[in-house]
Amino acid sequence: MADRAGRAKPYLALGLMSGTSRDGIDAALVRTDGRHFVEPGETLFLPYDAAFRAQLAQAVEQARLYGIKTAEDLRDVEKSLTDFHVKAVHKLIEKAVLNSEAIDLIGFHGHTVYHAPQQRLTWQLGDGQALCDTTGIAVVGDFRSNDVAQGGEGAPLAPAYHKARLSNDDRCCPAVVLNIGGVSNVTWIGADEEPLLSFDCGPGNALIDDWILAETGYAFDQGGRIAGAGDVDENIVLQLMSDSFFMQTPPKSLDRDAFASEGVRGLSTEDGAATLTAFTLEAIKAAQEHFPRPPQCWYVTGGGRFNETLMDGLRQQLHGHVTTVESLGWNGDFLEAEAFAYLAVRSVENLPLSWPGTTGVSKPVTGGQLFKPRLK
Repeated sequence: MADRAGRAKPYLALGLMSGTSRDGIDAALVRTDGRHFVEPGETLFLPYDAAFRAQLAQAVEQARLYGIKTAEDLRDVEKSLTDFHVKAVHKLIEKAVLNSEAIDLIGFHGHTVYHAPQQRLTWQLGDGQALCDTTGIAVVGDFRSNDVAQGGEGAPLAPAYHKARLSNDDRCCPAVVLNIGGVSNVTWIGADEEPLLSFDCGPGNALIDDWILAETGYAFDQGGRIAGAGDVDENIVLQLMSDSFFMQTPPKSLDRDAFASEGVRGLSTEDGAATLTAFTLEAIKAAQEHFPRPPQCWYVTGGGRFNETLMDGLRQQLHGHVTTVESLGWNGDFLEAEAFAYLAVRSVENLPLSWPGTTGVSKPVTGGQLFKPRLK
């Protein structure tokens, strides 16, 4: 992409991320060249209605039980999901008031319903061609499949964006971006010449949220107050940390439901929350053993950064200064949506989305499928 003088011109890209952590769609505009220039723009969150949340949760459960075999049964869910994304695109365009400036590209992650890299399979629900045709904007989707086909874990994919953002900020080095969503993952970023390292390190909010929902009916432990009122059962934490996943050398990835809260059954609500929070903390702490050098700073994003009990534990137990990504001027609520806008540009520019140190591929690989509006 170039201007009339033939100079490289940044794209205006729109990233879309569907996730269970916020029960809706994160949408974000980013102006970027897919390399070092990144200028985040307007953002928007579009919640799913209760009926569709239930429908989507059922789809995830079906896929977990039956895998890719259930694909045809979920076409109605996929259409509804895609329609929600169309609505998010239109609402963000209206909100942004772009002065007739056209969006060049949409990065469409879709909603992960099945992820089994050991089988070289990953499935993100969402119809990229339909989104493209309805909005009239080129779409990049299916970001993970090529990585998985090349023997990678297919996740995490945001490290390229993390590094691009940090390269434009005054920062300490090495630094870690810690994302605490349903699963926790880390991106270790050293000097420019040092390879990226990124991997899922264990549970994030998933077990805590599931426990709190089952025990209280609330969706999560607001501020970590329930966990803060409980006592940790260290024996249960040790038992949970004995899982073979923690002995694997990264890169490695996890499904949201890879661990279960069964181990704390029988504990009080407070003690169960405290113990599962300690498990999340211990898994993040253990990730440090795999870093080439100890980080000077940890920048925390994801919903876990609002859990003060968890954040206090991180500050006490991790090497280096721990703060949130907001200290860099970033918007942690929309970082992943921004990342997929950035990755969409890298995809059409045929630049790598993943590396040996981020997903385990043997060499840097690009990915994503480009959809262009069909002629009517």
